Amino acid sequence: MARYVFITGGVVSSLGKGIASAALAALLQARGYRVRLRKLDPYL
Repeated sequence: MARYVFITGGVVSSLGKGIASAALAALLQARGYRVRLRKLDPYL
């Protein structure tokens, strides 16, 4: 069964969401989970 984790942020671009996502992915991979990261920039 697939599980999803969404990391969202506000209007501050340098908030560290990418670093937090990468760190969380590394922790999950260390526990044996298969992880895929996707970045979405829905700017108009």
